[in-house]
Amino acid sequence: MLNIKTSLLALLWISPSWLQASEICEVIASKDYQIKVSTIATGLAHPWSMAFLPSAKAEQWQMLISERNGQLKRVDHLGEVTLIAGAPSAQQLGQGGLLGVAISPDFSTDKQIFIAYSQSAANGAANTAIARATLAGDELHNVRTIFSAKPLHQGGRHFGGRLAIRGQCLLLSLGDRGDREQAQDLQTHTGSLVAVTFAGLPCPSNPTFASAALAEIVSYGHRNIQGLTLDDSGNIWTHEHGPQGGDELNLIKPGANYGWPTITYGKNYGTGTAIGIGTERMGMQQPLYYWVPSIAPSGLLIYSGGLFSQWQGDVLLGSLKFGLLVRLQRQGDRIIDEERLLGNQFGRIRDVAQGPEGAIYLLTDSANGSLLKLTPYALNRHPTAESEARQ
Repeated sequence: MLNIKTSLLALLWISPSWLQASEICEVIASKDYQIKVSTIATGLAHPWSMAFLPSAKAEQWQMLISERNGQLKRVDHLGEVTLIAGAPSAQQLGQGGLLGVAISPDFSTDKQIFIAYSQSAANGAANTAIARATLAGDELHNVRTIFSAKPLHQGGRHFGGRLAIRGQCLLLSLGDRGDREQAQDLQTHTGSLVAVTFAGLPCPSNPTFASAALAEIVSYGHRNIQGLTLDDSGNIWTHEHGPQGGDELNLIKPGANYGWPTITYGKNYGTGTAIGIGTERMGMQQPLYYWVPSIAPSGLLIYSGGLFSQWQGDVLLGSLKFGLLVRLQRQGDRIIDEERLLGNQFGRIRDVAQGPEGAIYLLTDSANGSLLKLTPYALNRHPTAESEARQ
């Protein structure tokens, strides 16, 4: 793969007029594009999730970024970072902390945001919860928890924590918290995808299960969903971590059982021994796509912007294990090709988002994490030929 590491001086003779004088960037090659990767902000402490605030001008965006250490920050298009006071207190144990962020669809009038976080109890146990708050200037007000997953668990594994908004409901992913068998128990939220209203009540459109189930559950049998997004038709897409192999991409069917730990393409860590009964069982969903070995996917986007026109409808996700941006070429509900970009040039990729102007944004997961911006530098193929190839 072409990788041209550049500073401003190295770029001056090839750069278009819009290259800012202060930028230091790299240019990488994909099948369709040469891509400029610009660093917008650094010094973020294990950033976990990002969400764009409404903006009058697409190029003058602002976003909220959660850090696993419990801080919430606002970053603007110039890279200015501002601490937002008043974030909910999150248990910082293992994979826990401040997690997903979502913005109210009526933010321009209600100023409401939603934050998923690991909520601790007096005995040191924790669960995943959603807080609702009002953003006023550089501070959160009226912070209150509207949903808490049941039951509490000890330890710091598999909190889930991804948020998405579908209509007037919040979707929240919940991991198995290291208690595998509870992912098959509809009397717990463990290992499930849930949907609640903005007040924290079960979403009215949630499925009804044959056996008694908690009313917030949309689907179950998940190990640890770390990617959650919607396509233009409102369909729910997720991906989740397998153990040693078996990371999954799923198109969610409300009411369905996704099998963990009864079926999986993964193996037990270290020993490589089998988990459950195999890879298939009647009544349990197969993944749309899976990875063996694991890539540890994180962040999920179905691209719909105009800048990367050759990628419209494709699935983009990060990889923590290999520091990748993964592009899955999609035809309807089928994945027909996979392309891997970046190759650990920037470190672990924690989140992926589409900006209001169509650029792709990435968060890198480290004690000195970065916000990266990807824009097309040039086409690698004639767009007409590429369009015909994708028919």
